[in-house]
Amino acid sequence: MGNRLSKIYTRTGDDGSTGLGDGSRVDKDCARVDAYGTVDELNSLLGVVLACNLPEPVRTLLVGVQHQLFDLGGELCIPGHAAIHDADTEHLEQRLDAFNADLPALKDFILPGGGMAAAQCHVARTVCRRAERLLVSLARLEPVRPQAIRFLNRLSDLLFVIARVLARDSGAGEVLWQHDRRPGR
Repeated sequence: MGNRLSKIYTRTGDDGSTGLGDGSRVDKDCARVDAYGTVDELNSLLGVVLACNLPEPVRTLLVGVQHQLFDLGGELCIPGHAAIHDADTEHLEQRLDAFNADLPALKDFILPGGGMAAAQCHVARTVCRRAERLLVSLARLEPVRPQAIRFLNRLSDLLFVIARVLARDSGAGEVLWQHDRRPGR
């Protein structure tokens, strides 16, 4: 491991810049920093989900995903670095298929809800989608490995399925969108 932080503040960012992992300095609001900052936000939201009562298979998977998101943040912080690979996305797909196999087929849209853990998982899913959009935007400006974008795309799908699992397991059930809810219909 590299240098350990003995002092948390450095004052080097007081001018609105931050250092990337390759030593270069960029504005704190540049597309790259926005992308890895949102990946960090997603990781923090998964921490909130993990603070809930979860089935062990979900807990184990999400802890592993947190590590992968930290790796992804590193990949984005160090231009040219590769930390997320096709096998990472394939693993998400396998877990997604396994969790989804026990769920009823969807016939309606689902609203975010279904108990605290499921609702928090839906929030994480929406932040994951935002992180994916930011990576796509970044890829228009600078090289971004397609594996990173695919990983976030599949992770958002997985978080949707996990939210469904958590809603079912909580006993709260899924909140279905009612398209004919207006009075007089």
